Parts: sequence; structure tokens; C-alpha cells
Amino acid sequence: MTKRPLHVRLIETVFPFRFALARLTRFAPVGKLVDKILFEHDDLFYLPKDDIVEVNRAVDQPESMVVPSQVVEHYIDRARHRFIMDFCICREAARCEDYPTGLGCLFLGEATRHIDRSLGHEASREEAREHLQRCRQAGLIHLVGRNKLDTRWLNAHPGEKLLTVCNCCSCCCLWLMLPRLDDDIASRLHRMDGVSVTVGDACTGCGACVDECFVDAISIEDDRAVISSACRGCGRCAEACPSQAIAVTIDEDAVERAIERINDVVDVS
Repeated sequence: MTKRPLHVRLIETVFPFRFALARLTRFAPVGKLVDKILFEHDDLFYLPKDDIVEVNRAVDQPESMVVPSQVVEHYIDRARHRFIMDFCICREAARCEDYPTGLGCLFLGEATRHIDRSLGHEASREEAREHLQRCRQAGLIHLVGRNKLDTRWLNAHPGEKLLTVCNCCSCCCLWLMLPRLDDDIASRLHRMDGVSVTVGDACTGCGACVDECFVDAISIEDDRAVISSACRGCGRCAEACPSQAIAVTIDEDAVERAIERINDVVDVS
């Protein structure tokens, strides 16, 4: 493993304790302080994988199919500055054995100019697109939006000029701590507008989806999976379901709505 800067090594040392730290945010004074320092103005959402979503309309022309990855491709094309991390700090800190540690975040926007070049490299449009394609092929899920935590540890300011595209796995993601976080902080990471997750009649209540859900949004009731409002729409449950009983659907205008929402909090041009 390449020796990282001191502050990065400190973060990796503390990372395994994130669940205990998350619980502390449920004490109001602690939660407000942590929110102010690390999560203020955050607005993040997961993009379900392209190959598991169904569009809420009849599609006559497959080439015009609405897919979640179009959100990040829009910003890759629009951004003047792109930076690819050469490693994933979460998976590296957790010593992940199931997913590649070398597939790090993609950052877009003017603030990337302040990121330590020992952590990664600048990228062209084509390289950024290829990087995210490799991430999807490896089974990773994109988390996109404004994230103050990244501006802090990367010293990438101002926050409104930095767009994070994190490539998350199911075992080491920072946001596994969501069920333990203060509700106000946890609400900063939400479901993509226009994405729905439903359970069909083929459900057998096997519980595979429960094991896969990282936000504890699924329970088994009367031998059937029930998805609560805590669902963030990542689609991991649909992939895990052996009966293909879980459907992830996306509205035809969902990509446009996602882009509008990001435009309200981040400017990458």
C-alpha cells in the first residue's frame, strides 16, 4: 500500500469507529456540532445501476432509454476540472476483500484544483467516463452530490464548486452508519427523485434483501419483504433477490430532475 499523507492515515485509523461516532450525533449538542462541521449544505443521493432499473413508460426507442448514469455523464461533460482518486479511502481503511480498493471517487468542479495530487490525478472526459464504467462493472454504486466532508479532508474549497461522485460497495461504504446517525444528518442522503422500489408477488420472504440493505429499510412481515420510507433507492436489494421479486423503476424525467437538484447546490462549470 502506498504511504498516504498523515491526515489521510489518521482518517483511515478512525474509520472503523464511524458507527460509534455516528451514535454520538443522536445527542443534540453533538449532532448539531458535527452537522455544522461536516454535513452542512449536503445533498446526496444514490444512482441505482442502469441494468436494474425499469422506466415508468413504454419505450419505443431503446436508444433513448433513461438510465441513472446519465446524471454523472452530464456533469463529466460539463465540468472544466475532473479529478480521479487513485484509491478508495473507505475500502482501503476497511481492508476490503470483495471490491477493488483502487477504484476511488471522481470529483468534478473548480475546487478539485486544490486537491493534493499525491492522492490521484486530473482526468479527461473520456478517462472519467471510463473510470465510472469500470466502477459499475466491478459492482459499485454511484453516490452523487455535494458533500462537505469531502471539502474538509481534501481541502477542496469552495463547497459549491465540488461535486462528489463516490463509488460505493455494500460492505465498506461510509454511509453504512446511516441508521445510527442523527435523523437530520441522515436526511441529507436521500433517494433519487423519481426512483421507486417495490416488492412483487414473487417474494418468498427469504430475507436475502434484508441482509443486503445497508440502511435497515427492509423487514420480513408475514413471509414477505416490506420496504420502509428509509429506503435510499440504491437497488442492492433487487440485485440480491433470488426470485427477482423486487423492482426498481425510474420516471422518464428523473434524470432531468436530478440534474436540476444538483444545479441548485453545486456549480461545476
